[in-house]
Amino acid sequence: MRNLWIFINRYNAFFLFIIFFIIGIYLTVKNNAYQRSVTLNSSNEIVGTAYDRLNVFKRYMNLGMVNDSLAVENAKLKTLLLNLTTVDTAKDVKVIDTVTNQQYTYLAAKVVKNSITLRNNVMTINKGTLDGLETGMAVISPQRGVVGFIRDVSAHLATIQSLLHKDTKISVNIKKSNALGSLVWGDNNFDIRKALIKEVPNHIKMNVGDTVVTSGLGQFPAGILVGKLSKTNIATNDNFLSAELNLFNDFSTLQYVYVIKNKLAKEQELLENPVKTKE
Repeated sequence: MRNLWIFINRYNAFFLFIIFFIIGIYLTVKNNAYQRSVTLNSSNEIVGTAYDRLNVFKRYMNLGMVNDSLAVENAKLKTLLLNLTTVDTAKDVKVIDTVTNQQYTYLAAKVVKNSITLRNNVMTINKGTLDGLETGMAVISPQRGVVGFIRDVSAHLATIQSLLHKDTKISVNIKKSNALGSLVWGDNNFDIRKALIKEVPNHIKMNVGDTVVTSGLGQFPAGILVGKLSKTNIATNDNFLSAELNLFNDFSTLQYVYVIKNKLAKEQELLENPVKTKE
């Protein structure tokens, strides 16, 4: 307390100046209309700017929640779009219940871990068995492109065997010629932006720039965009050709994915299992 009194006593002239200066400003503003209006306008501008900066900060803090809601909404829209595109257009179809009759539905999930630098890359998402996820389900990106398959599932989380994995093999076709092939990654090239189509019949003509999509043979619906051919007619030791393509999907920037639920997956598996045992 003594030190405080000494400090005030030493700088009393400065404090008196501040007090009288504030009183002078107050009296000037109060008794003069022009100065009062200028002061009010200035203070309103300062307060408005402060509120604007605060709102920008609040919007930034809420981006995560906004992204989550947008991902869920996009999943619903993609489900509706997929249901429309799989309708047989050769005849008139009256859809009575589009929810129970559709084969595929999308579930949005957030990527919580992702590897892209390994030979066998795996990512983790924040959905699990409580959300209906099962091993083998196909996964795509929100923009365009295949991601991989669900590998292991817990109650709240799941791992995805990425396309960037030596054991991942996806049936695709070249859109222009409708020729089938197998999409693989890492065959002498570990560029995350490129992949290979193998086992294309050697009589098929492939051109640089041809679009590659999923064939529909497997868990992926037909027509999911994969990439565009960048190098064609790569000769192999068998009667097939290979081609290199640039992937549409950028694995280094994945934040959200869509898990595709195939309503007929179990029925198809039960039907095909006896055939496998006989082979």
